[in-house]
Amino acid sequence: MADICPRIKIEYQDEATIVEFTDDKILEEKDIRDLDKALSAIIGQATGINMILDFSNVKFLSSAVLGMLIRLSKRIYENEGQLALCGINPKIYEIFKITRLNKVFDIYKNIDAAIDRLAE
Repeated sequence: MADICPRIKIEYQDEATIVEFTDDKILEEKDIRDLDKALSAIIGQATGINMILDFSNVKFLSSAVLGMLIRLSKRIYENEGQLALCGINPKIYEIFKITRLNKVFDIYKNIDAAIDRLAE
Protein backbone atom coordinates (compact mmCIF):
# COMPACT_ATOMS: atom_id res chain seq x y z
CA MET A 1 0.00 0.00 0.00
CA ALA A 2 1.19 3.53 -0.68
CA ASP A 3 2.51 5.62 2.15
CA ILE A 4 -0.64 7.13 3.60
CA CYS A 5 -0.28 10.13 5.88
CA PRO A 6 -1.49 9.96 8.51
CA ARG A 7 -0.30 6.41 8.58
CA ILE A 8 -2.64 3.65 9.57
CA LYS A 9 -2.30 0.06 10.64
CA ILE A 10 -5.06 -2.33 9.61
CA GLU A 11 -5.91 -5.55 11.41
CA TYR A 12 -8.58 -7.94 10.22
CA GLN A 13 -10.39 -9.99 12.86
CA ASP A 14 -13.49 -12.14 12.60
CA GLU A 15 -15.59 -9.54 14.38
CA ALA A 16 -14.20 -6.36 12.83
CA THR A 17 -11.70 -4.52 10.71
CA ILE A 18 -9.58 -2.45 13.08
CA VAL A 19 -7.92 0.68 11.75
CA GLU A 20 -5.34 2.20 14.07
CA PHE A 21 -4.10 5.71 13.40
CA THR A 22 -0.37 5.62 14.07
CA ASP A 23 0.35 9.36 13.80
CA ASP A 24 -0.34 11.70 16.69
CA LYS A 25 -1.69 14.46 14.41
CA ILE A 26 -4.31 14.37 11.66
CA LEU A 27 -4.31 17.94 10.43
CA GLU A 28 -3.38 18.36 6.76
CA GLU A 29 -6.17 18.46 4.16
CA LYS A 30 -4.22 16.29 1.69
CA ASP A 31 -3.58 13.69 4.38
CA ILE A 32 -7.27 13.62 5.29
CA ARG A 33 -8.25 13.15 1.62
CA ASP A 34 -5.74 10.29 1.31
CA LEU A 35 -7.04 8.76 4.51
CA ASP A 36 -10.62 9.05 3.27
CA LYS A 37 -9.67 7.25 0.04
CA ALA A 38 -7.88 4.47 1.92
CA LEU A 39 -10.78 3.91 4.34
CA SER A 40 -13.32 4.05 1.50
CA ALA A 41 -11.37 1.34 -0.31
CA ILE A 42 -11.55 -0.86 2.79
CA ILE A 43 -15.30 -0.27 3.08
CA GLY A 44 -15.77 -1.14 -0.57
CA GLN A 45 -14.25 -4.59 -0.08
CA ALA A 46 -17.31 -6.07 1.60
CA THR A 47 -20.92 -5.43 2.47
CA GLY A 48 -21.70 -5.36 6.16
CA ILE A 49 -18.22 -4.38 7.34
CA ASN A 50 -17.73 -3.77 11.05
CA MET A 51 -15.04 -1.13 11.33
CA ILE A 52 -13.32 0.13 14.44
CA LEU A 53 -11.27 3.31 14.23
CA ASP A 54 -8.69 3.41 17.01
CA PHE A 55 -7.61 6.95 17.91
CA SER A 56 -5.36 5.91 20.82
CA ASN A 57 -2.27 7.55 19.30
CA VAL A 58 -4.00 10.73 18.10
CA LYS A 59 -3.53 13.87 20.14
CA PHE A 60 -4.58 16.47 17.56
CA LEU A 61 -7.03 16.42 14.67
CA SER A 62 -8.63 19.05 12.48
CA SER A 63 -12.34 19.67 12.11
CA ALA A 64 -12.07 18.27 8.58
CA VAL A 65 -11.55 14.84 10.17
CA LEU A 66 -14.99 15.13 11.78
CA GLY A 67 -16.55 15.72 8.36
CA MET A 68 -14.66 12.74 6.96
CA LEU A 69 -15.93 10.56 9.82
CA ILE A 70 -19.52 11.57 9.11
CA ARG A 71 -19.15 10.71 5.41
CA LEU A 72 -17.41 7.46 6.26
CA SER A 73 -20.15 6.54 8.72
CA LYS A 74 -22.83 7.18 6.11
CA ARG A 75 -21.10 4.89 3.59
CA ILE A 76 -20.67 2.13 6.16
CA TYR A 77 -24.31 2.25 7.27
CA GLU A 78 -25.53 2.37 3.65
CA ASN A 79 -23.59 -0.89 3.14
CA GLU A 80 -25.26 -2.45 6.20
CA GLY A 81 -22.13 -2.21 8.33
CA GLN A 82 -21.27 -0.75 11.71
CA LEU A 83 -18.71 1.81 12.79
CA ALA A 84 -17.20 2.22 16.23
CA LEU A 85 -14.61 4.70 17.45
CA CYS A 86 -12.31 4.06 20.39
CA GLY A 87 -9.31 5.37 22.28
CA ILE A 88 -10.26 9.01 21.84
CA ASN A 89 -8.11 11.46 23.80
CA PRO A 90 -10.18 13.32 26.45
CA LYS A 91 -9.44 16.71 24.86
CA ILE A 92 -10.59 15.46 21.46
CA TYR A 93 -13.62 13.83 23.05
CA GLU A 94 -14.65 17.27 24.29
CA ILE A 95 -14.94 18.34 20.64
CA PHE A 96 -17.19 15.35 20.00
CA LYS A 97 -19.35 16.43 22.96
CA ILE A 98 -19.52 20.10 21.92
CA THR A 99 -20.55 19.14 18.38
CA ARG A 100 -22.84 16.40 19.74
CA LEU A 101 -21.04 13.84 17.60
CA ASN A 102 -20.75 11.69 20.71
CA LYS A 103 -24.49 11.06 20.13
CA VAL A 104 -23.91 10.18 16.47
CA PHE A 105 -20.98 7.80 16.83
CA ASP A 106 -20.60 4.70 18.98
CA ILE A 107 -17.54 5.59 21.04
CA TYR A 108 -15.78 3.13 23.33
CA LYS A 109 -12.86 3.33 25.73
CA ASN A 110 -10.74 0.73 23.92
CA ILE A 111 -10.67 -1.83 21.12
CA ASP A 112 -11.86 -4.69 23.31
CA ALA A 113 -15.00 -2.80 24.35
CA ALA A 114 -15.72 -1.91 20.73
CA ILE A 115 -15.25 -5.50 19.57
CA ASP A 116 -17.54 -6.79 22.32
CA ARG A 117 -20.26 -4.37 21.21
CA LEU A 118 -19.92 -5.16 17.50
CA ALA A 119 -19.94 -8.90 18.17
CA GLU A 120 -23.39 -8.70 19.82
